[in-house]
Amino acid sequence: MNKTLSNPIKQRSAATTNVDVWPIGVCHVSMHLATGGLERLLVEFSRLHDDAKFCPQFIALSDLGQPADDIRGFGCEAHSLQFGDVGKLAMVRMLAHRLRDANTQVVHTHNTYAHFYGTLAARLAGVPIVVNTQHGRGCGPTWKNRMQFRIANRWTQRIVAVSDDAANLCRDADPRSASRVTRIWNGIDVTRFALRSHPEPSGPPVAISVARLSPEKDFPTLLNAVAKVVREVPDFQLQLVGDGAERAKLQQQSRDLQLCDHVEFLGERSDVPDLLERAGFFVSSSRTEGVSLTLLEASAVGLPIVTTAVGGNPEIVEEGQTGRLVPSEDPIALASAIIDMCNNRSQWSEMGRLGRERIEQHFEISRMVRDYETLYEELLHHAP
Repeated sequence: MNKTLSNPIKQRSAATTNVDVWPIGVCHVSMHLATGGLERLLVEFSRLHDDAKFCPQFIALSDLGQPADDIRGFGCEAHSLQFGDVGKLAMVRMLAHRLRDANTQVVHTHNTYAHFYGTLAARLAGVPIVVNTQHGRGCGPTWKNRMQFRIANRWTQRIVAVSDDAANLCRDADPRSASRVTRIWNGIDVTRFALRSHPEPSGPPVAISVARLSPEKDFPTLLNAVAKVVREVPDFQLQLVGDGAERAKLQQQSRDLQLCDHVEFLGERSDVPDLLERAGFFVSSSRTEGVSLTLLEASAVGLPIVTTAVGGNPEIVEEGQTGRLVPSEDPIALASAIIDMCNNRSQWSEMGRLGRERIEQHFEISRMVRDYETLYEELLHHAP
């Protein structure tokens, strides 16, 4: 695709809703453009958008990082309003000015904080369509999250959840907007992940987990499960890929449980696809998930999955077909599923093949982007 930095829609009013005039100006508003799964998806929006129909720009209310550079590399504008340097009212005015200047027709906000302020700015700028995506489970845990979500939804044409589970939580959080909630599954670039050629690696059984070392990922439960696993499978190995505030505490727990010969902390890595390909299966102990990109990536490589039955995980993993689902915060159940996986290597190949097929059919990134673009067009077509 030939994507340039120029914006050919300068002469169109922000209130224009004629979808026969291309390209349509879309502004993605997020809290950050730094690092994380959400930011990775925004990069994919910039890479895969239909530039004959859409002209996206990306605005962060706070800091920028490598994702902003990647977005610019695909020919799209990426800016920060440096929220910390201005008051909230000034921030809304600054954002509204940018929306008017770009003749924006669709504001696409991401998560609740950006949704609240992005929607106010869209309202001020006269932008006809607002779409919000909630990338986690619902709109957030606090009363303030719910209040901001409900207020912003008054001027929002569609609320998109990344899983059926999250869609139900969004409806519960704002029953008045329930009819405007829909689901579009997250996706990954399946072409980046080759189906592994050796689905039953020889040697000790190796499980891999890729995630931030943060409380919601509940690695203490995973380590407690591993302590039980090694009594039954003495050569079991676990690789933990990722970093975070919990790392020192988890390493101490590993030492206390005498797991230093069984658990390896690999930190942040740039070769995750290669690490996934060499592992036996993937394991996750999260307490909460929207749609986990690392779970999608592991399935794309052809890894069987052992994971908690939280959030969107049961929509990715089919119990007994592509992996095992267990209750969260239950080290005994998690250990039992890991032991069962270790003792049934002959099932890994078929589980991995079925998992890959499911990702290709339902969780491919270009499908996700096209679904959003179709949504933009439908909403503009019915706009007053």
